[in-house]
Amino acid sequence: MKKTVIALAVLGLGISAAQAQEVIKIGHVGPLTGNIAHLGKDNENGAKLAVEEYNAKGIKIGGKAVKFELVGEDDAADPKTGTTVAQRLVDAGVKGVVGHLNSGTTIPASRIYDQAGIPVITPSATNPKLTQQGYKGVFRTIANDVQQGAVIGKYSAQKLGKKVAIIDDRTAYGQGLADEVDKGVKAGGGTVVAREFTNNQATDFMAILTKIKATNPDVIVYSGMDAQGGPMLKQLKQLGITAKWITGDGGCTGEIIKLAGDAIGPNDYCTQAGLPLEQMPGGKDFKERFKKKFGADVQIYAPYAYDAAAAIIEAMKKANSSDPAKYLPALKASNFKSVTGTIAFDDKGDIKNGAVTVYQFENGAWKALKN
Repeated sequence: MKKTVIALAVLGLGISAAQAQEVIKIGHVGPLTGNIAHLGKDNENGAKLAVEEYNAKGIKIGGKAVKFELVGEDDAADPKTGTTVAQRLVDAGVKGVVGHLNSGTTIPASRIYDQAGIPVITPSATNPKLTQQGYKGVFRTIANDVQQGAVIGKYSAQKLGKKVAIIDDRTAYGQGLADEVDKGVKAGGGTVVAREFTNNQATDFMAILTKIKATNPDVIVYSGMDAQGGPMLKQLKQLGITAKWITGDGGCTGEIIKLAGDAIGPNDYCTQAGLPLEQMPGGKDFKERFKKKFGADVQIYAPYAYDAAAAIIEAMKKANSSDPAKYLPALKASNFKSVTGTIAFDDKGDIKNGAVTVYQFENGAWKALKN
């Protein structure tokens, strides 16, 4: 009888210890289905790694042991779905959100989070409008398109050729970046000889490329994602267009190299908002941990997703609370070193001192250039 009582007492202590650990939910949203699902999964894995590594530290908040739980949602890169899953996360009681991936989904979803008083940090949505809406809890850990577009435009006009044609995919990201590229081309002393657009589901670009060919451009800028960039490069080759080609971070991936096949070459360039992974302060170690955990290479944004999750958790630690209203001031005042560098935000919520890197295709891979 005595042994039974002791066993029950021990079991009771185990239950109490488990109940004492508070679960704090952090949301993540990205496209986990569709033609850029590889990027959405990359983001989710970055956030997941951060959550698991912080959990391993045995953090206490408000005097209680806590466990962070990542609640993932798929927005399929669709704005309407984005607002639906944003509301679902709010209803699920998340205390902060990492996401969304695309500007076109992040901008409308940000209103849902703002109304609920829940901070959201995007690791990849670069349209400047996101942080110009006046919402108090919207942040990003990556440079925006004002910075990136200026680099693409000026680099194109000053390094690649004066006559520039621009194509965008009509998404908030694509069109927003293209507008900034247009300004950058002119600021760099170049001329925009054509502006055309497609959509983010298209695979046939022959009509617009034929129109652009007639303008005899030195450079073609594509503002969109890798799923369209790869087929576009093939069709440029089919049409005999020899202009240099450059795209932004949405196409600066390993996937576009696979999609383009032998149509990609040394006349093709891209940019990424941020430093190359190898040049990030914590990049080398992150790459190894990521590979070990997921058996996959980093696509683009995983380090920024990691830092977004880290920023939320660090702010909770500093405020000693997971209540969004209480930790938001600490999030605004973030200043800590992480994978991509120092995480600190300006008064709008943009990352301070966001870097942009230009790459050129060489020997089967993107090689970072000094620009």
